[in-house]
Amino acid sequence: MLDVKIAFEIKEMPLYAVSFKRGRKTLEIQALDGILTVSVQYDYDRRMLDLSCEVKEGDRVEAILLDYRIELYVNGKIMDEEWPCGERLFDIGDEFVPSIDIQVSEHLAREESIPSVISTFENAEGWYPGNGVFVGDCMPYVRDDEYHVLYLKDRHHHKSKWGMGAHQWEHISTKDFKTWSVHPMAVPITKTEEGSICTGSWIRNGDKEYLYYTVRRAKGLPALISRSVSCDGYHFVKDESFGFTLSEKFNGPVARDPKVIVDEDGVYHMFLTTVLISEDKGCLAHYISRDLEKWEEAEKPIHVVENSDHPECPDYFKYNGKYYLVFSIRGRARYLVSDKPFEGFASVTDELIPCAGVPKCGEWKGRLVFTGFKPINGYAGTMTFKAAVAKENGELVFEEL
Repeated sequence: MLDVKIAFEIKEMPLYAVSFKRGRKTLEIQALDGILTVSVQYDYDRRMLDLSCEVKEGDRVEAILLDYRIELYVNGKIMDEEWPCGERLFDIGDEFVPSIDIQVSEHLAREESIPSVISTFENAEGWYPGNGVFVGDCMPYVRDDEYHVLYLKDRHHHKSKWGMGAHQWEHISTKDFKTWSVHPMAVPITKTEEGSICTGSWIRNGDKEYLYYTVRRAKGLPALISRSVSCDGYHFVKDESFGFTLSEKFNGPVARDPKVIVDEDGVYHMFLTTVLISEDKGCLAHYISRDLEKWEEAEKPIHVVENSDHPECPDYFKYNGKYYLVFSIRGRARYLVSDKPFEGFASVTDELIPCAGVPKCGEWKGRLVFTGFKPINGYAGTMTFKAAVAKENGELVFEEL
């Protein structure tokens, strides 16, 4: 099915137009009291996907309908977007009732070269992109002298794509925690079956940079552990040849948030949020690889909680001779400490990390810097930070960045 552009001007309000096919509504346009809504029907779900924004008379509107994303522009500025599944029912040639001045044409995409740095801004504490976009789960990574943050781009507070979230990975970085650079989107949704690009991690191997993540898939299919690859750390490409799902001992559809690390012997380890089915307990599954290509299940999870709660957004690092395992329960992060790399994790004193939603960590100039988000009206909100140093016993002492 061709990509479609629908263009019209708000000449007056109220404005209303609808298209039908075989007795079923396929696309609806409404403008009333300064609010425009464009609703598109797909065969995946009987609920239409809605795009909406504020408008005024004289505004020029364009709705772009791609197979994996739909976008709403007003006077050339993107105002809203959604991510469909299944087949779109509306197509070029379908007519609107009443017949008003709406132009429907094929959308011809332009190939554009995207620079490594798109823009800059000051101070990321309390920051979010704006224009209806918020900061979700954060994934910090320190590369050379830069502190990078990958974060889940959230629009509609996890309600996009019929509640699947439709999150994508955005990317910012800083060298001084004052001025931040905005980089190209690291992992976009590019297929209709991708319900959301879930949280994950970044690791370097030789001259390549790897992003590992799970893809939440439609209709409860097992989550696919996937990756993207880059040669410069700013432009990533999905590795379509890579992908696997967890063994049947784990709950596959809820698997997510792979944390990938390399140990002192050069062996790679991956920890993933899931549920151990035999015990109905949340756990961090443990997979091992020697080449980042073939992954095998370890003998047991690296951690199992006492109930069915999911230990989300795991993090793992070595700091001052101790090994730390971090995960969140219902958004609240806690840490465990061990003298050994993959066993013996226990809490020291207060295990909670005071850094809002699902924080993860990167070591920056001798301190641990956790990055998370403060919610606004539900899931996702503004970015926030908290620094920490460690006592001799491994206990973390938290302080302002």
